[in-house]
Amino acid sequence: MPHATAPPVRPGERVAAPTGRAAVVLLVLLGTLTAVGPLSLDTYLPAFPEMTGDLSASQARIQLSLTTCLIGMALGQLVTGPLSDRFGRRRPVLVGVAAYTLLSLVCAAVPTAETLAAARLAQGFAGGMGVVVARAVVRDLYSGREAAKYFSRLILVFGVAPMAAPAFGSLVLRFGDWRTVFVALAVIGALLAAAVAWRLPETLPAARRSTGGLAATAAAGRSLFADRIFLGYALAQGLAFAALFAYISGSSFVFQDVFGVSAGAFSLIFGVNALALVAAGQLNARLLDRFAPRTLLLRPLGVGLLAAAVLLAGALLGSLPLVAVALFVFMGSLGMVMPNGTALALDRHPAHAGTAAALLGTIQSLVGAMAAPLVGLGGEGSAVPMAVVLAGAAAASLAVVGTLARARR
Repeated sequence: MPHATAPPVRPGERVAAPTGRAAVVLLVLLGTLTAVGPLSLDTYLPAFPEMTGDLSASQARIQLSLTTCLIGMALGQLVTGPLSDRFGRRRPVLVGVAAYTLLSLVCAAVPTAETLAAARLAQGFAGGMGVVVARAVVRDLYSGREAAKYFSRLILVFGVAPMAAPAFGSLVLRFGDWRTVFVALAVIGALLAAAVAWRLPETLPAARRSTGGLAATAAAGRSLFADRIFLGYALAQGLAFAALFAYISGSSFVFQDVFGVSAGAFSLIFGVNALALVAAGQLNARLLDRFAPRTLLLRPLGVGLLAAAVLLAGALLGSLPLVAVALFVFMGSLGMVMPNGTALALDRHPAHAGTAAALLGTIQSLVGAMAAPLVGLGGEGSAVPMAVVLAGAAAASLAVVGTLARARR
């Protein structure tokens, strides 16, 4: 239950949601802010072999920059969310995207793998500032079904980003070395900063902002941790992201090394699965006219668990068709799980949307950070490790929604 450190949300004080062209511009802008995370994580993956040679570092030392970036994103969200509840949405996100631009240039100039890891920590922090504010802006403008619909539409941008980022990185590498990838991220950051300054409205009026300083922030945080329903939805969302991250990190190895699929065929499979994620998100927006967000969370979770079981069977049998079809269905289920889980979690605390979005994003980043190493721990030569991680995430997500996020009668 939210503490009374912020004024209650009154319909007359809420900023009206934009319509027409302004609504489309805001959707693209918020989607791009949300996509900064996967763009930061995945765009430079194709450059790893070149980076090991140029920085005279092992693959593990280069991969450390992935981990530090994800940690930075979690910290950036955790710090910025409460600040945006107190100072409004525009200022924190402007600072974040401007810092992201500068830190991307720092990443492009680092001399060693260790300095890259440190720079990526700071870059991730700045990127996380925009991610958390984007979610809070949606909650400022929408609630309930409308919020779930909006998060479904955001998948048009966010859902494609982790899939397209490695291909974008490969394209950039045709025009320069690995440092050019970070220059490209700086250009994206600069364009995004200009767009935010020009078109992002302030969605949290002064009358609705939190007061009371650190004590009020701590009280709001305690109220979130005490809300088991919020935590249930937040954990479900984090586990869904972990499954997505496990798929992104493991699918190339599974299809190309285990099943001998060509690079072109893998790109096609990867693209079709991205389409499943995006299409399911848009279907979810339409189904919300008939079904409640919780219903559209539970049913896809069940479908995802079934698909993960088929995936595990296909991995054990060494069946490429079973694995491919099961992954397609599983990715489609995530396209419905993620928007509904996000909306249901944020709907619990409208007076502290920034703080709630911060905790939601932090849980997502930390749980997701564990996914890729778990896939790698299973060893080579089999699709079973990835299948086990996806099945475990699906089962755990369904369990927390059915227990923690279950309303008392």
